[in-house]
Amino acid sequence: MGDFVHFTRVHYAHCKQYVPELERDVRDMFNPKKNAGLEFTDIQPFVAYRDGKVVGRIAGIINHHANKKWNRNYVRFSLIEFIDDREVSKGLLDAVAQWGREKGMDRIQGPMGITDFDKEGMLVEDFDLTGSVTAIYNYDYYPRHLEALGFEKEADWLQVRVDVPQEIPAKYQRVARYAREQVGLTVKKVTNDEIRGGYGKKIFHLLNAAYSPLFGYTELSEGQIDDFVKQYISLVDKQLIPLVENGKGELVGVAITMMSMVEAFQKSGGRLWPTGWWHLLSGLKWNKADHAEMLLIAVRPDYQGLGVNALFFEDLIPIYNKYGIKWAETGPQLEDNMRELNQWRPLNPKTVKRRRCYTKKI
Repeated sequence: MGDFVHFTRVHYAHCKQYVPELERDVRDMFNPKKNAGLEFTDIQPFVAYRDGKVVGRIAGIINHHANKKWNRNYVRFSLIEFIDDREVSKGLLDAVAQWGREKGMDRIQGPMGITDFDKEGMLVEDFDLTGSVTAIYNYDYYPRHLEALGFEKEADWLQVRVDVPQEIPAKYQRVARYAREQVGLTVKKVTNDEIRGGYGKKIFHLLNAAYSPLFGYTELSEGQIDDFVKQYISLVDKQLIPLVENGKGELVGVAITMMSMVEAFQKSGGRLWPTGWWHLLSGLKWNKADHAEMLLIAVRPDYQGLGVNALFFEDLIPIYNKYGIKWAETGPQLEDNMRELNQWRPLNPKTVKRRRCYTKKI
């Protein structure tokens, strides 16, 4: 496991675009005491060696909940990294395929994690752009290897970059006014105590409802929700997380955004000790980044199209300006989710960092 975790240190040592994951988080992914998703998931890491030297790694994942929901027998591959050698990439993917076949699977797909909130989708464009904390970065030869090995596109995601305007666009103002006056919606900010007191669970229950129809999504279990609330939500600046409630006090929308932590993660090298913790703490408490990561937006299905997104933008744009945020980048969004992609039009969006889920019969 040490070789599995540490391989990226050497592999991306001279790559200025790469943003490391915390090595502790990679280890915890395989630990049933730290990862509630393993209650319904089989997982198997593999490491490739040549002459005693690590040359690649991969993890095989069988998400039984996802397979049941989508009526498939898929084995996923995740955390794939390899040197530019076809023998290595083939060996890694063959290992996962063989492991999957032994467990009754008939198709392989990836990169996909256990949940939709894990990093997914191999980067296939814009390798010169710096990565993000929540999305995969890989070298440009990765997709060429997959395609040469017979893998085909199953789904693509796009990220969207927008410049933060000084004034709220008129369309957002108009639609937000409608949402407040005609639909009865209000924006709410919560504290860490409120997150722990129930709003954290509400947020992830909303995500389950909003994302359920999307490609590959499986609803988070209560154990997984507890993990996410404990590990992540309490750390983010709550001013950057607008919630929208209806007149009954029901949560109908959430936008989770944060100041970019790219520089802090790069300085940490993926390690908390001896000094990584300080870089990460500094990034959280005294962040001076000029851009934000818009991690996710979710709206309850029966409130989609009623102005919830406009309320998010009306709330966030003044705060971004106050914080000195000049531009923002979304997380990966499915290329065929036109409702999601079209919401950015008033901000003159630019699509970047296309990434792909590949698949192949095994």
